[in-house]
Amino acid sequence: MSKLRLTLACWNYDRTRGLAEGLIQPEGIDLIYLNLPVEETFFRMLRYQEFDVAEMSLSSYTVSLFQENPPFIAIPVFPSRMFRHGSIFVSTKGNVREPKDLIGKRVGNPEYQLTALVWIRGILSDEYGVPPHSVEYWTGGEEQPGREEKVALSLPPDFKVKRIGPSQTLSQMLADGELDALYAPRSPSTFVTRPKDVRRLFENYAEVERAYYSKTKVFPIMHVVVIRRDIYDRHPWVAQSLYKAFVESKRLVYEDFKETAAIKAMLPWLTSHVEELRQMIGQDWWPYGFESSQHVIETFLRYHHEQGLSKRRLQPEELFAPETLATYRI
Repeated sequence: MSKLRLTLACWNYDRTRGLAEGLIQPEGIDLIYLNLPVEETFFRMLRYQEFDVAEMSLSSYTVSLFQENPPFIAIPVFPSRMFRHGSIFVSTKGNVREPKDLIGKRVGNPEYQLTALVWIRGILSDEYGVPPHSVEYWTGGEEQPGREEKVALSLPPDFKVKRIGPSQTLSQMLADGELDALYAPRSPSTFVTRPKDVRRLFENYAEVERAYYSKTKVFPIMHVVVIRRDIYDRHPWVAQSLYKAFVESKRLVYEDFKETAAIKAMLPWLTSHVEELRQMIGQDWWPYGFESSQHVIETFLRYHHEQGLSKRRLQPEELFAPETLATYRI
């Protein structure tokens, strides 16, 4: 019997290498792994649904669930997680010295709905008293003019979101002082080329992020894996098959980290870092699955709703194929 051939668009993470190299074969599936940068994957999947399975922005996916016929369904696999205190940049020409100084300021966002920015705005609100609606947001290309939201938004009127000019970029505007701050998944180029004009808000961001995790136990989820709804409707078994394969691919990386005779990554103190992670987070410091990340997803969905991106506050289990919410036990 022939296998079901599916395309998967995903970046080349260490945790998905087993799938990309064919070391892990999802049960019943002939998987074609397309190694694409996340921006391209998201754009092509959201606009044209080009792939059968894809890595997807958690925020964009959540927005898509409010369409009349939601085009995707997710499995609880999180290829990208990242703390985001280090993703807030400020212009040295302005007067933003601490988080509360952001209130009333002009802040660049490549797209308002980006997952990283949902986390940033939520953390600034919860931890530093900066309400999401207290900032004036300016959207557009970070390095190239003309970037637009990948999904259509309808925000409440108390959120001030405006477009920058057709020839402007957020990176340049920040360095020139036309923006007071920038929230962005990628560091702006002017952070390197004009270091006197651009700095991080939290210059000791790693220390701040560790303290945030110790307090909240939240390791922010950036991306999920989605299946086109039409494929899932015809073959619901693919959700579990793919989930199991992603879990097994991640397990291979944990096995590599157990090797201390020779490190495989070009990080001199990798062994020390792994030991710190095990002590702070646990043996599975990059968890997949619903139960282990339910509190993280609940926090994100609260932020998404508070920031006007969700018409109602979704429950975490509404995001995922029901077959992947629990597993059998012997």
